[in-house]
Amino acid sequence: LVCLSFPPQKPSAVEMSEMSEKSKQNVAYGLAWSYYVGYLKLVLPRLKKLMEEFSQANPNVLACRETWKLHILVPLSCDIYDDLEKADSNIQYLTDLAETTLTRAGIKKRVYKHSLYTIRDKDDKLWHCAVEYATPLQSLYAMSQDECAAFSREDRLEQAKLFYRTLEEILQGSKECAGTYRLIAYEESGEADAHFLSREILGHLWKQCHEEYTVHEGNQLHAPSLTSTELNLQISQSDLPQPLRSDC
Repeated sequence: LVCLSFPPQKPSAVEMSEMSEKSKQNVAYGLAWSYYVGYLKLVLPRLKKLMEEFSQANPNVLACRETWKLHILVPLSCDIYDDLEKADSNIQYLTDLAETTLTRAGIKKRVYKHSLYTIRDKDDKLWHCAVEYATPLQSLYAMSQDECAAFSREDRLEQAKLFYRTLEEILQGSKECAGTYRLIAYEESGEADAHFLSREILGHLWKQCHEEYTVHEGNQLHAPSLTSTELNLQISQSDLPQPLRSDC
């Protein structure tokens, strides 16, 4: 009778937002959307044209069309190298694709560009692709190093998983970006391995070149299998992140 007379009240939008902020659920969610809206949605639709132009001038470099994508590295440790050549000596910078210039947020002629890399496999065969880290992971790493953020290493791992899953879902629903990207999520083993990263990328390149059909991530035809150990991308809390605005 008491329960019927005084039914439990659902948390208000403001209370839900506050709980979400305290549990840090909105961090990765916001970073993923910002990364997509402020960068990937701008550059990915232009990528195929840039690859085509480069291939015409250098016909022997980008031989496999299925790899004409931006390969986005998502290390769950959030440990990012500014120089990929220092991360793995089998990865060497080749050149940059043509620049894309846009006026954004008051910045005149803002430049966006992608770097091509040469990746050497165990048989000394050379592969080429556009590859870069998902830069928002640097923010997650920096937060875990700053006492003011009160962001533990466990929080960082949870948020890295949520970032990957959110970004994957966003890109799968984007018609403009279909077939222009490849997400490479990985968790480095505890053992020292100087060529772990190059093998991880090579596994994705090999698979793209040898698949029976071209993979279009937006159609969800195929989920790439990871070349290293299978990742556990389950996050500890099943509740979906709440909107950043409390008045939604």
